[in-house]
Amino acid sequence: MKIIDRYIIRKFLGTLSFMLMLLSIIVVVIDVQAKSPRIEGNGFSVGYFLLYFYPFWMVYLVITFMSILVFISVIYFTSRMANNTEIVAIISSGASFHRFARPYFLASGILAVMALATNHFVLPWANIQKNKLEVYTYNSVDREKVLGNAEIATQLSPTEFIFISNYNRKEKRGSSFKYQKFDKNRKLQEQIVANEMSWDAKKKKFILTGYLHRKTAKNDTEVLSNGDVKEMDFGHAPEELFPDQLLAQTKTTPELVNLINLEKAKGNHNLAMFLSELHQRTSMPVSIIILTILALSLSSRKREEA
Repeated sequence: MKIIDRYIIRKFLGTLSFMLMLLSIIVVVIDVQAKSPRIEGNGFSVGYFLLYFYPFWMVYLVITFMSILVFISVIYFTSRMANNTEIVAIISSGASFHRFARPYFLASGILAVMALATNHFVLPWANIQKNKLEVYTYNSVDREKVLGNAEIATQLSPTEFIFISNYNRKEKRGSSFKYQKFDKNRKLQEQIVANEMSWDAKKKKFILTGYLHRKTAKNDTEVLSNGDVKEMDFGHAPEELFPDQLLAQTKTTPELVNLINLEKAKGNHNLAMFLSELHQRTSMPVSIIILTILALSLSSRKREEA
C-alpha cells in the first residue's frame, strides 16, 4: 500500500470515527433528556438504561446512520484536501484521478463489508437486548400495543386459523380462544373453543382451559368432547405465531428468511415488515460505496475564491 493510500484511508476513517463519536454523544444526551420521564415513570432509573439499553441502542443508531455519516465525512476531509491543494499536488505528480480515488473505494468497501456482517448477524443480537427495554420509552398508547392486550387473528396454514379476543404478548396468555380447521372445500372440519389459553415454556405447548372440541367424522357426523385442560402444539412459539412489530429486528438473516418462508407457507401475504427489514440490511452497506463515490465527485475540486 502506497503512502498516499494510507494517508487518505487514515483521514477517511479518522474523520468518520470522530463523526460517529460526536453523533452518538449528542443523540444519547438528547434522547436521555427526552425519555427520562417515561423511563422513571415505568419504575426504571436512567442509570440502568445507560448500562443495559443505550449501548445496544447505539449499535442500532450507528449502523442506521453509517452511510450518511460516510457521505458527510468524505465531503469534509476531501474538500479540505482540495482547498489545501493536496489533490492538485497528487494529480500533478503523475497519478490519475482513478488512482487517487482507489483508497476511497478500498475504505468504503471495508466499511461496507463490516456493515453487511453487522446488519445480518450482530445487529439482531443487539436489537434483542435493546427491545427488552425499548417499549418502556414509548408513550402509553404505543406501549399498550406491544405489552397490552390485543385481538389476534392469524393463519397457521391455508386451512388452519386461530382467533384470540384478548391476548397479552408479555404474559403470553389470552382469553376467548378459537382454533378452526377447514377442508379443501372450505368446510369446517375441526374447531376448538377455550375460555383461556397460555404458553407453557417448559413443555413448549399451549395450555387450553375450559375447552370444547368439535370434530367432523365420517358421514358428516360430529364428535364432541370437552374438559378442563388440553395441551396443543402448533409447531411454533407464540412470538412466531403472533409476531409483533419488533420481531423482524431480532432475527438474524437466516432466521428471518425462515420466518418469511413460514409466513408464506401459512398463506400470509402481508410480509412488508419482514421484507423491508431483510432488504434494508443489504441496501445500507451498498449505499456506503455509492455515497462515497458521490461525495468524492462533489468535493474533489477546489472552489474558486471570490
